[in-house]
Amino acid sequence: MISERGRLTAFLLLLGCGWGLTQPLIKVTVTAGYQPFGLIFWQMLIGAVLLGILRWRQLGQLPFTLKTLGVWLMIATIGSLISNTTGYRAAFHLPSGIMSIVIATIPMMAFPIALALGNDHFSFRRMLGIALGLIGVGFIALPEASLPERAMIAFLPLALVAPFCYACEGNIVAKWGTAGLDPFQVLFGASVVGMLIALPLAIGSGQFFIPQPPFILADVTMTLSAMIHVLVYSGYVWLIGRAGSVFAGQVSYIVTGSGVFWAMLLLGESYSLWIWAALMCMGAGLALVQPRLAQAHTVSDTPAHG
Repeated sequence: MISERGRLTAFLLLLGCGWGLTQPLIKVTVTAGYQPFGLIFWQMLIGAVLLGILRWRQLGQLPFTLKTLGVWLMIATIGSLISNTTGYRAAFHLPSGIMSIVIATIPMMAFPIALALGNDHFSFRRMLGIALGLIGVGFIALPEASLPERAMIAFLPLALVAPFCYACEGNIVAKWGTAGLDPFQVLFGASVVGMLIALPLAIGSGQFFIPQPPFILADVTMTLSAMIHVLVYSGYVWLIGRAGSVFAGQVSYIVTGSGVFWAMLLLGESYSLWIWAALMCMGAGLALVQPRLAQAHTVSDTPAHG
């Protein structure tokens, strides 16, 4: 018989591998020529529909006030519209594995923001984690032989915008809360609000599209990535409630590692020694920046980004 901890660990691995898979799926989608605002609209729509199906009994209890609307607008804007627009642009130019490694900078960016907002206290251990994260970014950016093409370096700052947005989002939630909304209500409401904002932006910018038969691979990967995000996020919230946020927070390592693995397996990507060194630095930095048990965040601190 598998122990309870063994089952939870297996579920954690499943979540991390699923989340990591979204990066190469996004790479395939953006490479087909789909533009950010159009993609954001469809992914928000798919996410809202799927989450509505999963939680349809609770939809009638969804509180709609100025405060909840403000939470949804903040999550939709910072956690999806800005982050995904820049992320999709960067994903078009950078290898998928690099995008997975860059995502590991979220907690490293979150810590100094937390200090500025008074959400956390200074720690030399966690500052060392930030330093290792910076070294990891340096390993990607500085050596001539790190990236397949040197011109890709211009898009690395663009790739770092999304982790910064997620770090801001998490700290805003930790500081001011979610107006009584649970994580599923946050994600559903933000998906609907984001969809309503993205639609006119997509139409006005000429980026709107309607997938039509014969469907191409990018239509499939776009749908899969949106569905995986909702399912994995739902599982992540359940895991926090069952095993605690510190245990569930270890998914960060798996997302980054599996994202690199999936990119190698599905896209045939290969990396220089500098990139592998960057991955190890990010892993070590994550280990140091992760909060101790006594500092563990709650479910409401979990950013609901797509």
